[in-house]
Amino acid sequence: MHTVAIIPARGGSKGLKEKNIYPVAGKPLLAWSVLQALASTSIGKVFVTTDDDAIANVASMYGAEVIVRPPELAGDKASSESAILHAAGVIEREYAMPISTIVFLQATSPLRKPGDIDRATEHFIHEGADSLISVTKADDLTLWESRADKWESVNFDYRNRGMRQDRPTQFIENGSIYIFKPETLLAFGNRIGEKLSVYEMEFWQTWEIDTIEEIDLIEYYFYKKNLGIQDAN
Repeated sequence: MHTVAIIPARGGSKGLKEKNIYPVAGKPLLAWSVLQALASTSIGKVFVTTDDDAIANVASMYGAEVIVRPPELAGDKASSESAILHAAGVIEREYAMPISTIVFLQATSPLRKPGDIDRATEHFIHEGADSLISVTKADDLTLWESRADKWESVNFDYRNRGMRQDRPTQFIENGSIYIFKPETLLAFGNRIGEKLSVYEMEFWQTWEIDTIEEIDLIEYYFYKKNLGIQDAN
């Protein structure tokens, strides 16, 4: 049984054209997740599922295996789960690799420190979980929502704010690392099952790339935190 990394990366991004291969810190964005997965000792093989030839070329260039995603699984409304389920079937049939654990990495969330993937995988196994998400602590985050033309506080009571330290600790699902068993995906059609575990990362690792404005922010942390892949080997 094998632990595999699957990175969904479809073409046709609307927010930032060719987002998955946009240059970030000297490499195509997708390349960072591929290289981080390859540097992990817990992952047996790295796969990129895509419908786009340019993305497929970048994936191959940096060492990933490419799975061609059918057009019906690559539209705006297609879920990542459907693409991963298809990829898992291809891996087991065509690569003869029975899968024990899937590590799902989002290419748009590349701020992973060396060892993050391995530590998350170890935590997943230690907890005996069927699914894991990476999170960051939302320290003193006060949220508001417009409801029926009226603003309401969501995660605190503005009438009785109290001390920050007395509020319950909340966490952000940062989209960087998901780990789950294939049977969890099959049973629930979802990356999250019945026994969820979390892997906490630092707050600066919350950021991801959806628009051009976020490129500079991600690059700032790549250089400030020295996240070049040579540090992960």
